[in-house]
Amino acid sequence: MAWPRHSPISLLLPLLLLITTASSTQPQQPSHRHHTTNNNYFRRILISISLGIATGLAAAFLLASLLRFLFCYINRTPILKGPVVFSPKIQPKSHLSSLHQELPLLGSNSNENYHKLLLEETLPLALKRLNPFDIGGASPESQSKSSLKRETQHQLELLAGLRHRNLMSLRAYIREPDRFSLVYDYVPTGSLQDAMDRVRQSQLQLSWEVRLHVALGIVKALRYLHFECAPQILHFDLKPTNVILDAEFEPRLTDCGLSGLLPNLDRASSGYNAPECFQNCRYTDKSDIFSFGMIMAVLLTGRDPKDPFFGEGEATGGSLGCWLRHLQQAGEAKEALDKSIIGEEGEEDEMLMAVRIAVVCLSDLPQDRPSSDELVLMLSQLHSF
Repeated sequence: MAWPRHSPISLLLPLLLLITTASSTQPQQPSHRHHTTNNNYFRRILISISLGIATGLAAAFLLASLLRFLFCYINRTPILKGPVVFSPKIQPKSHLSSLHQELPLLGSNSNENYHKLLLEETLPLALKRLNPFDIGGASPESQSKSSLKRETQHQLELLAGLRHRNLMSLRAYIREPDRFSLVYDYVPTGSLQDAMDRVRQSQLQLSWEVRLHVALGIVKALRYLHFECAPQILHFDLKPTNVILDAEFEPRLTDCGLSGLLPNLDRASSGYNAPECFQNCRYTDKSDIFSFGMIMAVLLTGRDPKDPFFGEGEATGGSLGCWLRHLQQAGEAKEALDKSIIGEEGEEDEMLMAVRIAVVCLSDLPQDRPSSDELVLMLSQLHSF
């Protein structure tokens, strides 16, 4: 049997097809590897850029924080030593030497002592020694002594800048190792508490006109603190012992804002603090108004809020404020007035209107009390009723 004969082209055709197929598939593998390599390369670049940006931002933040800390540390208020004087009448050296003398004691309580200080044997001053650095049970982490001293110093410098006719000006202060000493003008006539004690003992006669003048001066000082000071200043401890009367019975408030620096201050026993101070420990300008209302009640009735009379029976309500409110609502406010000031019919009408004002100031809810700005207008217009 003879095999068919094939041409050379027919014999080469399968070989050419095999070569063509191989050549068409062989270059695809390097192309795929090249694409994968490029993706990995760009991914590494993106990751490097992202890490670089993140590292740069973190470094910038840390540097900014460090610079800010250094700036605040360098520019923080230094704790001053020795006397800081705000009056040209006081020479620091003579003042400092006088502190080590045995000074006459004018009064004291758990947080402060009052002394009479005589400089150069000609300038009488009142020295008040505060003990604000006894932080009681506060942990060292919550409040260090240095931060407390710095805060106290800042507050005192703020108070030293207050200027009003009805405010006692802070003449100087001295930082001692564990306390501050404050220097005020010495007023020999004493406080409103001293005056009212003498009235009750029939040693002093205070007319309604004088009492109204005292009340108006107090509320003018509050208006200055509440509306004209920036930031707003609250008194925190307004009561007759913190109202100084000069020889013309012009009132001047003292201890403005100091209670915030005395953590152990016992306000509960004063009888002049608003109910919200004990219910939720909130103190606002309306809390000062409540205290003013109590002072107004004292001026009108002549009675002391601690009088045992207010603990006798349900008629008094347990306090001077409740008793006065009860009589006013019953139309018997005249029974509450101090008999020593009841005189002409016109004055009596003014006093009865003043009772209404005092009762509104003693409202249980702070929002129901008037502002010091409104009270100035109310009391100024009393003579027109």
